Amino acid sequence: MAAGGLFGSVAVAAVVSLAVHVALNSPIQPVPSPPPPPAARYTPSSLLHGLALEKLGEGRLIQGPEDVYVDAAAGGTVYTATRDGWLQRMHPNGSWEHWRFVGGTGLLGIAPSADGSMLVCDAYKGLLRAEEDRVTILASTVEGSTIRFAEAAVEASDGTVYFSDASTRFGIDQWFLGYLESRRTGRLLKYDPRTGKASVELDNLAFANGVALSRDEAFVIVCESAGYRCLKLWLKGDKTGQAETFVGDLPGSPDNIRRAPDGTFWIAIIKLRSPWLDLVNRWTFTKRVVASFPPLLDKIKATAKGAMVAQVSEDGEIIRLLDDSEGKLINFITSVTEFDGDLYFGSFSTNFVGKLSLAKVSQVQEAVSS
Repeated sequence: MAAGGLFGSVAVAAVVSLAVHVALNSPIQPVPSPPPPPAARYTPSSLLHGLALEKLGEGRLIQGPEDVYVDAAAGGTVYTATRDGWLQRMHPNGSWEHWRFVGGTGLLGIAPSADGSMLVCDAYKGLLRAEEDRVTILASTVEGSTIRFAEAAVEASDGTVYFSDASTRFGIDQWFLGYLESRRTGRLLKYDPRTGKASVELDNLAFANGVALSRDEAFVIVCESAGYRCLKLWLKGDKTGQAETFVGDLPGSPDNIRRAPDGTFWIAIIKLRSPWLDLVNRWTFTKRVVASFPPLLDKIKATAKGAMVAQVSEDGEIIRLLDDSEGKLINFITSVTEFDGDLYFGSFSTNFVGKLSLAKVSQVQEAVSS
């Protein structure tokens, strides 16, 4: 056989072998990803570089304080959930306390309840309520289906809880597969304390994530991490029950969202962008190939780096972006909370809660713009 013919046969065999491997081993059934926002709209910066980040609880907190809540009524007590199953809190004097033991390794979003308890999203168990002497599962199923990936929650003034279920196909251990697959299986759910039941408020969401209520509770916001946007569902007025884009074309994947004291919102944006990731996301076949080789999947995921948070007005206009494009100050911010002139950062990839002075940020912004 001629060399050219031999080479052709080998190439065909390699392609067939790859196709068979992918067909048998790829765990995803991907659809095309939404196009990333235009690069020209957001210029990468290093605005956060050089600022002093206080690392609260470093050396004490187990990996991954994904969400942070600051209790203003308690003088600024900081709460977070960690991978060892504990709800931990830092008192205003700086001392830390193991506050409530929930158990498991899937604790994500936390939110205060009016009765003094803490609402907890457990990625494995669903929506929980942690009280002084017990932990109660409020919702593990909804309308006959399992809540597979509880992410974030917020309680309304009437006790209703709005919370997200990121994916009906993949849990927290395989979150990147859900992101890569891009199927809209996420949901915004509502728990009614009067009936003790959960219901689906919105479905077909692209990796449902952070949840927040507007100041007057006229609408609830849910972030779509794989859609580069946040939606709002009207709860009051002529548009009750209608959903529309709150803010779109974000420069990354929105994670948690929290309302600031002035009624604006802070959104943590995960920078799941890199030349390699953008290339993989261009075609469904490349997604399936990468997903079928776990070591390759891990390497592709590791190419994403950086951190960003956005402040957004009540009308969905971006007020400012704070960017650490290389992740030197902090990487993979998953939540941001404002209290008393400071920002508090949660991150799935750190062992501390970050604290940053907004006054210092403003000084840097003024220096850059002058």
